Amino acid sequence: MEQREKTIFRVTLIGSIVNAILIALKLTAGILGRSSALIADGVHSLTDFITDLIVLIFVKLSGKPKDKAHSYGHGKFETLATLIIGVFLTLAGLGLLVSGGRKIVSSLNGVLLPEPTWLAFAVATASIVVKEILYRYTVKIGNIVKSDATIANAWHHRSDAISSLGTMTGIGGAILLGDRWRILDPLAAVLVSVFIVKSGFDIMRPAVNELLEGALPERQSAEISELIKSVKGVRGFHNLRTRKIGSAIAVDVHVKMDGKLLLKEAHDIATQIEEKIRGKFGKESIVNIHMEPLKL
Repeated sequence: MEQREKTIFRVTLIGSIVNAILIALKLTAGILGRSSALIADGVHSLTDFITDLIVLIFVKLSGKPKDKAHSYGHGKFETLATLIIGVFLTLAGLGLLVSGGRKIVSSLNGVLLPEPTWLAFAVATASIVVKEILYRYTVKIGNIVKSDATIANAWHHRSDAISSLGTMTGIGGAILLGDRWRILDPLAAVLVSVFIVKSGFDIMRPAVNELLEGALPERQSAEISELIKSVKGVRGFHNLRTRKIGSAIAVDVHVKMDGKLLLKEAHDIATQIEEKIRGKFGKESIVNIHMEPLKL
């Protein structure tokens, strides 16, 4: 667990440093390059930076061993971090939507929007490349260490890259197509914001389900059922209950065995079930087995 914590901390720290640099570049180039879309994109990168800090803090908490106050460990802190990231992502998308919408209305009412410069275009292009590389790196590490918070943070990087893509398109169109097309700058921001809001909801949904003690997906529950049935001596089972606790899973099940078995024999069967489940879903898995004598 300690190595996992260090890995998540390292990848998140790298992301936060990159975000800090991009925030400074976008806001500076947005102001000097007269691009409201790039300024908004810089604000979006600021939310990335904030969520990086959240992950750094909550991963430290979730990695703590179980104690008297948290007998199942601190894994839900990571789930809470994932939820907060989703909320920030949604709010960032709504902010871009409102800001871009106001500028579109102003343009339609005859207000001439300022023309962006090539400086803004260059920074937006560089941001796309950097954030896409950061996304691929972060999501790869997130899948290796099985961290929902890290994967959610990776998608936040991807959303920033797509946001910069829309910003680059709007800036390029506003520069090349003339005064009437300066509306492309805020229009691109509005279109991208819809995707950002959707990404936020997609991240929040599983986190909310986990915090509300939702069961594991049907596919994983079926895998657990097959593992239980594959152990010799199991005559049946019922009352299978599953849930997630951070990156770990918890399983409670009643297993039927021959009532004539010695206690040690029944215990060995239960141990085999636990080992199979932990072998498939990770050694941190919490497995509670209630042994029942088979009713003849």
